[in-house]
Amino acid sequence: MYACCASEKLSNMLNVFKVSRAASSMSWFSWLFTLSSCSAPSVLLVGLVGRQLGLRVGLQVVHTVTCSQWGAPSDKRLFEDGDVIIGGLFSLRYSPPAIDRDFTQQPDYKPCSGLQNLPLQYIYAMVFALEEINHSTALLPGVKLGYHIRDSCALPPWAIQAVLSLVGGDSSSCDTAALTAGPEEEIRKMRGDQPIPLIIGGASSITAQILSRILGPLSVPLVSYTASCPCLSDRRQFPNFFRTMASDIYQARAVAQLAIRFNWTWIGAVIANNDYGHMAVKVFQEEIQGAGVCLAFVETLQRENIVSDARRAALTIKASTAKVILIFTWYTDVRQLFLQLDKLNVTDRQFLASEAWSTSGDLLQNLVSSKVASGALGVAIRSSAIPGFENFLRNLDPSHRPSDEFLREFWEKEFGCSPGIATLPFHANRLLRKASLPLCNGTETLEDVQNLFTDTSQLRVTYNVYLAVYAAAHALHSLLSCRDSDSISTNISTCNFPKSIKSIELMQHLNKVNFTTPQGEPFYFQGADIPAKYDLVNWQKTPEGTLKLVLIGRVDGFDFHLNKSAIQWSTGSSQCDFVAQVPVSVCSERCPPGTRVANRKGEPVCCFDCITCADGEISNTTGSLHCERCPPEFWSNADRTACIARQLDFLSFNETLGITLTAVAVSGVTVTTAVFLVFLHHRQTPVVRANNSELSFLLLLSLKLCFLCSLVFIGRPAVWSCRFQQAAFGISFVLCVSCLQVKTIVVLAAFRSAQPGAEALMKWFGPAQQRGSVFLFTCVQVIICIIWLSISPPVPKPDLDVPGLKVTLKCTMASVVGFSLVLGYIGLLACTSLLLAFLARKLPDNFNEAKLITFSMLIFCAVWVAFVPAYVSSPGKYAIAVEIFAILASSYGLLFCIFAPKCFITLLRPEKNTKKHMMAR
Repeated sequence: MYACCASEKLSNMLNVFKVSRAASSMSWFSWLFTLSSCSAPSVLLVGLVGRQLGLRVGLQVVHTVTCSQWGAPSDKRLFEDGDVIIGGLFSLRYSPPAIDRDFTQQPDYKPCSGLQNLPLQYIYAMVFALEEINHSTALLPGVKLGYHIRDSCALPPWAIQAVLSLVGGDSSSCDTAALTAGPEEEIRKMRGDQPIPLIIGGASSITAQILSRILGPLSVPLVSYTASCPCLSDRRQFPNFFRTMASDIYQARAVAQLAIRFNWTWIGAVIANNDYGHMAVKVFQEEIQGAGVCLAFVETLQRENIVSDARRAALTIKASTAKVILIFTWYTDVRQLFLQLDKLNVTDRQFLASEAWSTSGDLLQNLVSSKVASGALGVAIRSSAIPGFENFLRNLDPSHRPSDEFLREFWEKEFGCSPGIATLPFHANRLLRKASLPLCNGTETLEDVQNLFTDTSQLRVTYNVYLAVYAAAHALHSLLSCRDSDSISTNISTCNFPKSIKSIELMQHLNKVNFTTPQGEPFYFQGADIPAKYDLVNWQKTPEGTLKLVLIGRVDGFDFHLNKSAIQWSTGSSQCDFVAQVPVSVCSERCPPGTRVANRKGEPVCCFDCITCADGEISNTTGSLHCERCPPEFWSNADRTACIARQLDFLSFNETLGITLTAVAVSGVTVTTAVFLVFLHHRQTPVVRANNSELSFLLLLSLKLCFLCSLVFIGRPAVWSCRFQQAAFGISFVLCVSCLQVKTIVVLAAFRSAQPGAEALMKWFGPAQQRGSVFLFTCVQVIICIIWLSISPPVPKPDLDVPGLKVTLKCTMASVVGFSLVLGYIGLLACTSLLLAFLARKLPDNFNEAKLITFSMLIFCAVWVAFVPAYVSSPGKYAIAVEIFAILASSYGLLFCIFAPKCFITLLRPEKNTKKHMMAR
C-alpha cells in the first residue's frame, strides 16, 4: 500500500488502457495509490491489477508521481534467494500490539510478540523441504528454490499486509524500472523484494478466504496447510486455493461413524459459535440421520465470552443424561470448558474430539484434562515421519544462519543469551544485541532441548507444510519441463527461464499435480482438496496419572479402520479405574428382542418406549422398529424372540376333559343298556307294550348309538374318523328322532281312532307302517350323508386361524352346505316331533307318552339351539367338547324323559303296571 502525491490537478492525468499478459512486472500487483492533500484537490486512485478473462486492466498516472510505502511490514522475516522464490505465511506470534482506533490517523500494524514453538517448527519444515528439493537430482535439477517467509500474527490485517508484501515486494518506490536495473537489483534480491509466484499459508479458514479472494484476481496460488472449511472447496469462489488439509466434512463424518460404531444414540454437542462449529454439527447430523442417533443439546462457545459460555455449557452437560459429548472448537475453549466441568465435579463423560484439540499438548499436559477427559476419542490430522527432520532441527544454530531473525529470537528465548551480531550491512541496525541479554558462549545446542519445537514424534500440521512444499515443487517441475505446454501456454521461454514463471501457469500445473511423496504415499489434488486421511486417537492415562496420545485407528476417505481392543475407557470414578466395556449413552435403552420401539410423541426418535410384541409376532434383534408376524404354521415363543412350530392339539382320551366325556358317554351307554335289559325283561307288561314296544327298543338302540358316536369325536382326527363321526352323528340322531316322531303319530292316531267314524285310521299306522316310516326318515339322512361325504367330505386339518401356540387338529368341513343339511334335517324332524307331541299332550290317558315326548323334545331342541353359539365361540378343541356335550346332553334328555317314568313304574310301582290303570282317565 502506497501514498502518492501530485502537484497539479489530475483532470487530464488518467488514461485507461489494456496490457498484454506478458507486460508488466508482478510488483504492480499490490500498488494502491492515494493522492495526498496538496495544492490541488485530493483524488483517490486505485491501481490493483486483475487477470480475469485474460485481461489486465490498470490505471496509470500520466504525470510524474512520487510514491511512498504506506505502513511498512515487519522486518522480521526469513529469506533465502533462489531461481524461484516460494512465499510462506505462518502464525508465528500470538500477541498483537495495541491498535489506536480513534480514526485520527492511519492504522499502523506494528509487529506482534510472543513467539510460539510449534509454528516455528512449521517454518523450518518448509525450509527443510526446500533444501531437500534443492539437493535432489530428480526434482527440479539445476533449479534452486528460495523462500520468503513472514509472520501473519494469526490475524487477517497482518496476514493481508504480509501477503501483499510477498506478491508485490517491499520496495518503497513505485518506479519498478529503476529497481530492475543496476546494482540495486542485487540488493533488492537480498532484501526479498522480488514478487512471489506461490504462497504457502492461510492458517485459519477465515484468513485463507480473505487471502484467496485478494490473490484470486492475480492468479497467485495459495496453498494452506490447516484451513479446513468446506466452503474453500468451491472452485468458482476460490479458483486459486489449494490445501493439504482435508475438509472438515470428512472429520465430522468420521466422528459420526465413531458414535454409530459404539451405539451412542444420545449425544451432546459443544461447538464454536462460527462456521467451523456450525458446519461440523450440520454434517454430523446429516451423517447420523437414519442411524438412530440424536443430539441431546447443542451449546455454543463464543471466544469473547468464553468463561460464561463455558460455565453455561458445563451446567448443561451436568444436567443432561447424555454421557457422550462432541466438541468442535479450538483447544483454548476446550481448556476453559474442562475447568468449569472440574469445578462441577463432572468426570464421567466420554468426549469426542475434533482435530482442533485432539492432539493439543497443552491439554494433554493439563492435570484438569486427566480428571475430566480421560478416555477421550478424537480425530487427528494424519501423522507421518519426515526422515532427517529431527537432526535438521537439532543442528540449527544462529551462527550458521546469521540472517535468520526467527532462529535468533527463539535462541534468545530458549537460552536467555544473544547469539551475536549479523554481518550483513543492511541488517546492522536491526540485529543489534539486546542490552539485557549476555552474549552466548557458543556451546548452546538444541540436542537436549525438549519442547514442541524439537518434538518430532507426531508430525501432523508439520507434515502438511512439508506436503505443500513438495506439491509446489512438482508443479514447478512440470511447468519448467514443458509438459503439456501446448494446452497451457505457447510461450516456450517458460521452459528455459524459471524467473519468467507466471503465477497463472503455475496454478494450472498445480491443479494437475500427481506424485509420490518421499514417504511413498500418492499425492494429488481433487479440486482444492486432497483425499481425506486422519488418525483416530485415544487419550489414555499413564501409571503416573498423566495423559498420553495413543493411535487406535485410521480414516482413509470413507474407509474406517478402528482397533477397538486398543481403546482405554475411563469410568471417571477413580484415578486409575478403567473398564473394558464401552460407555453407554442413550436416551432410552435399546429395546431387547421380543419388543419393538414406540416413539414418544413430541420427543426425539432416540427417546422411546419398548412394547412387547403381540401374540404370533416376534423381533429377534435389539432395537427392532417392528415386530414380524410368524408364518401360519409357527407361533411366537414366550419371549417373542423366535417362531416355533405350533403344537397340534386335539381332544384326547388322556386328558381330564376327554376322560370325563368318555366316562359320561360310557355311562350313557351303560344306562341305556340297563334300560334295554329292563324293558326286555318286562316286555310283556302294559307299560312296555304300550305304544309299540318295538319302537321303544329301536329308540333305545338309537340312543346307545348316539352315546357311542360321541366317542368318535375324541382322539386324534383321521380321514376315516372325520367321515364316520359326522355320518354316525347324523344317522343316529335321525333314527332316534324318527322313532319319537312315529311314536307321537301313533299316540295321536290311537286317540283319534277312538272317535266315531275313525276306526279305520289305525290301519295306516300299524307296526309295519311304523317301521317303514322310521326306515324312510332315516334313509333320507343316509342319502344326504352319502352325497356329502362323497363330494366334499370333512378332512383333518389344523385350525391355523385360531391364535395360540397350540393349534387344534380338527375335522374341517370342506362343505358347509352338507353339514347344514344334516343338522337341518335333524332339526326339522325334532321340530315336527315337538309340534305333534305338543298337540297330543292333553289327550285323556293315565299314562300319556306324548307328554314325555313333548318334554324330551323341548330339552332336545333347547340343547341344540344353545349348541350353535357355544360351538361358534369355543376355541380349538373346546368346540369339539361342546359338540360332544350337546350329543350327550340331548341323548340323556331323551333317555331320562321318556324311559325314566316307565322304569319307575316297572321297577318301583309294579301295581300300576296294569292295563286298567293305564286306561284310566
